[in-house]
Amino acid sequence: MKKSHFAKLITLFFVVAFAACTETVSITDSTYTGTGSVTQGAGATKTANLFPSGVRVAALGTITSTDNKTWALPAEVNFTNAAFPFASDLYNSYVSGHNYANSSTATAALLSSNIVTVDADGEVFTAYIFEDNYFEMYVNGIPVGKDPVPYTDFNSCIVRFKAKKPFTVAVKCVDWEENLGLGTEKQGSSSNYIGDGGFVMLIKNASGSVVGITDNTWKAQTYYIAPISDLACLSESGNARLSTNCNTSVGASNSYGIHWAVPTNWFNTSYDDSNWPVATTFLNSTVGVDNKSSYTNFADVFDNASKDAIFIWSSNLKLDNLVLLRKKIE
Repeated sequence: MKKSHFAKLITLFFVVAFAACTETVSITDSTYTGTGSVTQGAGATKTANLFPSGVRVAALGTITSTDNKTWALPAEVNFTNAAFPFASDLYNSYVSGHNYANSSTATAALLSSNIVTVDADGEVFTAYIFEDNYFEMYVNGIPVGKDPVPYTDFNSCIVRFKAKKPFTVAVKCVDWEENLGLGTEKQGSSSNYIGDGGFVMLIKNASGSVVGITDNTWKAQTYYIAPISDLACLSESGNARLSTNCNTSVGASNSYGIHWAVPTNWFNTSYDDSNWPVATTFLNSTVGVDNKSSYTNFADVFDNASKDAIFIWSSNLKLDNLVLLRKKIE
């Protein structure tokens, strides 16, 4: 007996759904001529989950490149390092009462113990931060705050420190990955969805005046790019590591990753970042924060009417997963 029309529709639905979940990407075995180290496929998980309460799994792992170097995935982080202080909450749905409605309420909840001393004779500065997904921040080489939520659900932070101007801000930014080594995560029917990053910050002095914002005067350097389906899409111009010509539609289980060693002193004031590329700026809509209360509740700081902080990253918001940022605040 022939299948009913309904049965045919059900069969078609499952065929389409199966095809969507088993997407494939053509991998081109091109010769890589850049300065990074090449890996292919998934890495090995070493830490199952840094933050079990999170919406996504924030795992850590390693992978070995073709030149026999071992790389941390998605990056070396200080999340479990007690000597590196956690940032205070601007908005954190995982802590009761910390999903603040505005910046004034969040700031009023801060304690004097939240202030990290860089210079004993300095003044207190307050930095408001939204990061997709994770950050670690230094001032003059001193750790002043790390993200308390490594992956999602999205949060935002306050970092307070006592310092003298001028001071140098250095930030490690990580666009986390569920599929270690592949630069991807699960999203809808896709098992290798390419997410994006983004970092925005506004800094006020003790009197409440804005003394620093993220914009294209910052420096940004890339240290991990994935997923790459064709190594020939990568290029380098001076010290710029460019993935702008690479496919950003979907990853695959046999995609490539490119890694560079992070300088040991990159966060120090004395580090020379003059050859780093300038940061690229991105619209709120490109980063995708218009529906996130951890951002929209604080338009008075992130979209300040007189000094508007702008999302920054390296040149590729999707593929560049480990990015270091630096700026001297005069």
